[in-house]
Amino acid sequence: MEDLAYKLVKVTEAAALAAYKLAGLGDEKRADQVAVDAMRTELNSMEIDGTIVIGEGERDSAPMLYIGERVGTGSGHGIDIAVDPLEGTTICAHYKQGAMSVLAAAKKGNFLHAPDVYMEKIAVGKNLPEGVVSLKNSVEENLNSLAKAKGCKISDLIVTILKRDRHNELITKIKNLGARIKLIDDGDVAAVVSLINGNHDMYIGIGGAPEGVLAAAALSSIGGQMEGKLIFDTDRLKERAKSLSIHDTEKIYAIQDMARGESVFIATGVTNGELVDGIKFSQGSCSISSLVILPSKVIKIQTELKVL
Repeated sequence: MEDLAYKLVKVTEAAALAAYKLAGLGDEKRADQVAVDAMRTELNSMEIDGTIVIGEGERDSAPMLYIGERVGTGSGHGIDIAVDPLEGTTICAHYKQGAMSVLAAAKKGNFLHAPDVYMEKIAVGKNLPEGVVSLKNSVEENLNSLAKAKGCKISDLIVTILKRDRHNELITKIKNLGARIKLIDDGDVAAVVSLINGNHDMYIGIGGAPEGVLAAAALSSIGGQMEGKLIFDTDRLKERAKSLSIHDTEKIYAIQDMARGESVFIATGVTNGELVDGIKFSQGSCSISSLVILPSKVIKIQTELKVL
């Protein structure tokens, strides 16, 4: 898995570099498209038999890394791949902190094939009792349990949440319980994975299901905990669940359901963020920073490229 990881770093590096060239130019779609194109080109040059299981869309053929797309030369490792070529398209377009290119890979069948719907999520870092937090519990129960496990007060806890109107009630509850709240504009993969740094204590809220699987791949390797619940809250989405053979729409997925067995997670920075540094150009060279998470191992990689 480690050998494969080093090869796959070139994939996220290519996507990040392509996106960076459009950072701050205000064109989200274009930045995302060039990241997708660069990632696809690099993947297709690799000696792997890869299938995209978490991607940019679910169409049968499209100018994107769509779910079900085969990548690689067809020889070598048979793997399932989850991608977000540009996590934080808005962040990149406005040159804010935290844009990055993300990829995770595992043996075939080891990732939850999550449709592109919303997912309710809760996550904490490592070295905590199993089941310390759960979507089955109230916010108060989760904060009490987490504070007890960490040997601190609720007022010492920092909870990260996406800044969305749908979270207003949740934010009010957490504030009333005394915990501190870190609001983020975008980028919940980075928010969940950065739990490994200890800069915040819990991630909670509703975000994309594909991003949930990507984050689970990282956390599962380092002993973090996470739960997710797919949201099928309209008649159209309930029909969609049936078409995907998802019979229990209330199921709470444990981290082991989302990322089974060993996996590799790679994030390459586009702009500076909590998880990884952004791309830097200076004096004819370019510096690219990546983070690789393998089972019980976190590796930081710095690549220096000459710029013609």
